[in-house]
Amino acid sequence: MIPGTSHNHPSLKRSFLFALQGMRIALATERNIRIMLGGMVLAITLGIILRIDAIGWAVIVVCSGTVLATELINTAIETVVDLVSPEFHPLAGRAKDVAAAASWVISLTAAVAGIIVYARALVALFG
Repeated sequence: MIPGTSHNHPSLKRSFLFALQGMRIALATERNIRIMLGGMVLAITLGIILRIDAIGWAVIVVCSGTVLATELINTAIETVVDLVSPEFHPLAGRAKDVAAAASWVISLTAAVAGIIVYARALVALFG
């Protein structure tokens, strides 16, 4: 498929199947993706236990999705870098480090947002 051409594009259904295949591959091969999903399950469980409000749920859902999406993008970048630069190269290492840093920054940001949401819920429940 050549970018910009309208023929030979997969159907919407096939596009979703490709996305599901990518998620399955990431889950099977990437430890960090599984860790992020575990964090999402923990965040949802805490939200249920602490009875967070609608705004809290919105924050948790957006943060969880953003963390997972960023980790998937990081994995894709690392995969492409490994493909085009199988031997060590400083620029390849830099690209991978910067992609990992993006995932780290969004994870820290989501953790802070989660602490704020859960602290508010604790105050509402027990305060």
